Amino acid sequence: GNIIGSGIFISPKGVLEHAGSVGLALIIWVLGGGVAALGSLCYAELGVTIPKSGGDYSYVTEIFGGLAGFLLLWSAVLIMYPTSLAVIALTFSNYVLQPVFPNCIPPYNASRILSMVCLLLLTWVNSSSVRWATRIQDIFTAGKLLALTLIIIVGFIQIFKGNYKELTPSNAFNFWMTPSVGHLALAFLQGSFAFSGWNFLNYVTEELVDPRRQNLPRAIFISIPLVTFVYTFTNIAYFTAMSPQELLSSNAVAVTFGEKLLGYFSWVMPVSVALSTFGGINGYLFTSSRLCFSGAREGHLPSLLAMIHVKHCTPIPALLVCVSVTILAL
Repeated sequence: GNIIGSGIFISPKGVLEHAGSVGLALIIWVLGGGVAALGSLCYAELGVTIPKSGGDYSYVTEIFGGLAGFLLLWSAVLIMYPTSLAVIALTFSNYVLQPVFPNCIPPYNASRILSMVCLLLLTWVNSSSVRWATRIQDIFTAGKLLALTLIIIVGFIQIFKGNYKELTPSNAFNFWMTPSVGHLALAFLQGSFAFSGWNFLNYVTEELVDPRRQNLPRAIFISIPLVTFVYTFTNIAYFTAMSPQELLSSNAVAVTFGEKLLGYFSWVMPVSVALSTFGGINGYLFTSSRLCFSGAREGHLPSLLAMIHVKHCTPIPALLVCVSVTILAL
């Protein structure tokens, strides 16, 4: 649920642009999943060896000492997670507002206000109940997978109809530019954005049921191959309906795909992207608040942020700090 967010709807354009061909772009998607899988296997071992919430921060603090953990924590709390959350929230608001402003980009202030409303709503949910937050994550994860499955099924139908011209080896590896090492690095960077979140389960290790025996490794073993499969075949489906030039000229790949192939049901795509990003925001808030909580518990943040609600068992002060910094980043 944390991995599948706005990335699969935004990154295909950047990966293709820097890869220089359809075939190499698809290879980069598969390799990106492989890198995420290797990282997640390492994190599965770390999670059962050091069963502390906080993910990266807890491991860096445990292994390299307090100074390294302190620096990582503050950069994450003030820069990395607020900016990522802000991007996802603005993506959500832009897709929600698209039907209201069909012929132009939604006004910035309207997107910003809707993003704030979304952030505050999910902060309230996460403050009220851990169960509510996880249920929202489960429901929206299912919705995201259904939307991507629809894209994949439509793509297979296109292939069975013979619409796979761009996927034939002669066309797929027809480079319109020769990618340099820098271009390949940028393509991997774009793809890695879509896979970001593979390590988030380790931020809530202490809240997992029996993480040592099986739940943490099992969740990682199932999720990463599944996401890699879905991402790769989603991109294959895109190329059954669009040429590389059409994909590069599109600002909303999934929406363009829907308009070309789904006809009356093309509205499903912007709704799916909005649902996907909404679930992504919920996941980021859930995990980043635990990072603040862990940092405060170690004395690297004010002790107030280590407090949890007596009845709801939620880190409300940490959640308020996370949403406040994100709103400032909008």
